[in-house]
Amino acid sequence: MTNLMAARKRVGGLFLISALAALWLSGCATNGGGGYAPEARTNADFIGTVAGANLPGVPAASSPNVSDIVTAGSRSGDGAITRKNIDGVLNNPNQTKSKPRQRAAEERPGLATGFGESTRSPWYQQSFVRASTKPAGTGALYYNNREGIDAMTGGKYKVSGVQTAAGDMIEWGIKGGFGYLPTYSTYSASRRFVVGKHGSHYSIVLKNRCKSRLEVVLSVDGLDVLDGKAASFPKRGYVIAPDETLEIKGWRTSPENVARFQFSTVAGSYANLAHGDHRNVGVIGMAVFTEKGVDPWTWMPQEVQHRLTADPFAKAP
Repeated sequence: MTNLMAARKRVGGLFLISALAALWLSGCATNGGGGYAPEARTNADFIGTVAGANLPGVPAASSPNVSDIVTAGSRSGDGAITRKNIDGVLNNPNQTKSKPRQRAAEERPGLATGFGESTRSPWYQQSFVRASTKPAGTGALYYNNREGIDAMTGGKYKVSGVQTAAGDMIEWGIKGGFGYLPTYSTYSASRRFVVGKHGSHYSIVLKNRCKSRLEVVLSVDGLDVLDGKAASFPKRGYVIAPDETLEIKGWRTSPENVARFQFSTVAGSYANLAHGDHRNVGVIGMAVFTEKGVDPWTWMPQEVQHRLTADPFAKAP
């Protein structure tokens, strides 16, 4: 009897040890064996407001939801636009009822930006620490249909669809299905105007002219292109490598997909349907941030050209 009880104790002990081992292994597999474990964030991930900053379509006020501000090039799923949310907004019959806000939007002429079809446009998380909470440069593009641009500009002249901005750190333009859209500038101011067509898709094309990485925060109709909420400088954006050209095709809905930017009516814009606010439709904003500890002007094209054209036997001044 004594031997039998001892054997039972050994078996029970082995079973308990096996169960604990299995539980420990399953826990390891969750964190390191293919499961997702979120990266820890530091204070460098959170940027404060920019006092006195002013860029049309990009308010300087901080987002009220701090969880939206995460590492550059990445958003939490809770803060991002989702296809389900988009369809819920666009297919909500209450949005089309004759309310004062909706009537006001329907009475406004010209173009705004809505949601187009979903398309694949993968992006990847990157760490980026800003040199300053204040942007190193900003830019804005105003868009409308032909009639609207004529009314907004008066005297104007046609310019290249790609122009430098943000202290010449970035080249950017608005691209349609057959190249860059017609772009104009005015004689009295340095604003740029782009002519769009209702129902057409467009992309925002950015080229980093520096020899160091840059982070670019973009807004369309006053909304952040990554989370679809009110745009602000503290929010994180796309990280662009030196000399890289990046094409932003739409509102980010997942790490793999975007909903295409599509010219719409003011009443049919995402800003109006989702937020009931169409005050800032017609403007695309850009805020550029440099990386901490890196001089973006080192080996710029001008310096490279100076060195390549240096004269070994130049005359004395």
